[in-house]
Amino acid sequence: MSHLDSRTDPDWWRGSVIYQIYPRSYQDTNGDGVGDLPGITQRLEYIASLGVDAIWLSPIFTSPMKDFGYDVSDYRDIDPLFGTLADFDTLVARAHALGLKVMIDQVLSHTSDEHPWFVESRQNRSNPKADWYVWADPKPDGTPPNNWLSIFGGSAWHWDARRNQYYMHNFLTSQPDLNFHHPEVQAQMLDVVKFWIERGVDGFRLDTANFYVHDAELRDNPPFDRSVPAVDGAVPANNPYGYQQHLYDKSQPENLEFMRKLRSLLDRYPALTTVGEIGADDAIGTMCEYTSGGDKLHMAYSFMLLGQTGTATFVRKVIDDTEARIGDGWPCWSLGNHDCMRVLSRWAGGDAPARARMLAAMLLSLRGSVCVYQGEELGLTEADIPFERIQDPYGIPLWPEFKGRDGCRTPMPWNAAAPHAGFSGAEPWLPVPEEHLPRAADRQQDDPHSVLNAYRRFLGWRHTQPALIKGSIALVDSDEPILAFVREAGDERVLCVFNFSADTVAFTLPAGDWKPLAGHGLEATLAQDKLTLPAFGGFFGGA
Repeated sequence: MSHLDSRTDPDWWRGSVIYQIYPRSYQDTNGDGVGDLPGITQRLEYIASLGVDAIWLSPIFTSPMKDFGYDVSDYRDIDPLFGTLADFDTLVARAHALGLKVMIDQVLSHTSDEHPWFVESRQNRSNPKADWYVWADPKPDGTPPNNWLSIFGGSAWHWDARRNQYYMHNFLTSQPDLNFHHPEVQAQMLDVVKFWIERGVDGFRLDTANFYVHDAELRDNPPFDRSVPAVDGAVPANNPYGYQQHLYDKSQPENLEFMRKLRSLLDRYPALTTVGEIGADDAIGTMCEYTSGGDKLHMAYSFMLLGQTGTATFVRKVIDDTEARIGDGWPCWSLGNHDCMRVLSRWAGGDAPARARMLAAMLLSLRGSVCVYQGEELGLTEADIPFERIQDPYGIPLWPEFKGRDGCRTPMPWNAAAPHAGFSGAEPWLPVPEEHLPRAADRQQDDPHSVLNAYRRFLGWRHTQPALIKGSIALVDSDEPILAFVREAGDERVLCVFNFSADTVAFTLPAGDWKPLAGHGLEATLAQDKLTLPAFGGFFGGA
């Protein structure tokens, strides 16, 4: 296994590019309309051709699929929908042979209500797993123990008639939260992680990484000052979850102690990594706290660049705020994932392919690691799924103002002329949008100007620029719509300039003998120190 090779760079994850795969929607090989592990294995050469360093698989564990795998009923087996443990082993071996690391989603904060642990826990208050989940008595009037809310709507507490108590669920009622105040729970989850390490994985994406531990006193959350615009893109504006300051239901000090235990386990093995998902009121601060000191998460991402705001000014502010607080921590950036609207629909305006090329280059030039969500390399837009085809339990109760997450989870279009764009021979679990067909991988394969080949070209060029992988970052003064910064590593300095608008824009280079760098694929014209950037253009200069 690659992670057991002592010659492997233990810091491979710094500046790495991780390609996120949503298994249900990648490639179906058995004709049931749902993607599977053999399908991913079949497409690994395509992924390797992009020039990425690793893949991240969204959950593949046994699950009733009420939240599509984020409700785990067996942490140590593959759901039959996706294949078998043998299929997983084959995938890992093939990925490693192609030079790709393999990271898997770990959903440690909660299980399915069908997990044997919860089935036992809810029987009574005296069984061996009675305290493995977060149970609490009602208030004297029978109402829930406090005002905590579920992200999926309503109270975070659900009544259970067997125990005459409420149990906590941050998401669906069928996703009860584990009690991380219980040492046996912590030990069990660490053992789950160890199981997959020994199976050959190179790292973990940790779902809701700051949600594991709750306030033991169950104190009420105070209201959120809604006159202050929210910047975290994790919660839609019409979700009451955003009405509270989440001081007590997550991000507790004890959570950091568990992260230290987890890191201690991973440090027994060479070259493993973690990337944590952080959803918090102070997302940047929490992300920095969870990655500092070298004893917790290796890296983390927040939803700061996954919201509706996508101006150069906003991205500049996120970089500035992060750099001011990150210290020795390490960020991981993304413009899209399985939980948010696709960036080309979210950050509206202008020609989509040109914007896709510029945004990819910008993202891949930030200081930190990067996650690229499947389909971004094709320039896919958000699909409009009709209500009768909606699958996401998050979207149904908030429809139509929020349509859920299905629009970014539609099947990958591989072959424009094939049934269901080559994803499956059967009707897919979500429809393939008609507008995705012209952007199918086969249509872009031989087009030198395609978004697909722009990703390949830029990632290949990035590998030759150490400053873009592990260098420092310093912002350069600029006005909307220009974002500019300098990356530096050793004697190498790279000036990065991006035009976020559909108009041609002039920009004066900062002091220095900047020479244009070639090979990245973005367009700009330089005359002395005067730079002219076409719509969604970009410039890279060396000094």
